[in-house]
Amino acid sequence: MNTLKIAAIVLVVLGILGLVVGGFSYREKTHSARMGPLEMSITKERTVNIPLWVGVGAVVVGGALLIIPLTKSQRAA
Repeated sequence: MNTLKIAAIVLVVLGILGLVVGGFSYREKTHSARMGPLEMSITKERTVNIPLWVGVGAVVVGGALLIIPLTKSQRAA
């Protein structure tokens, strides 16, 4: 299996994952203060949405790479 086919499969899998999950969130520590034995910090939760067109595009491009026939020079390898 050549690297083009592996990249195509990875694109399809990531595209499907992006469509199913739709986004992810993470926590970011922004400020912290320490006063003697007291310690305070502020944590913000950030959300990253994956656009629908990115997931669909990844599936389409990956699928096209899997379906497109190899050129003559690639078949010989």
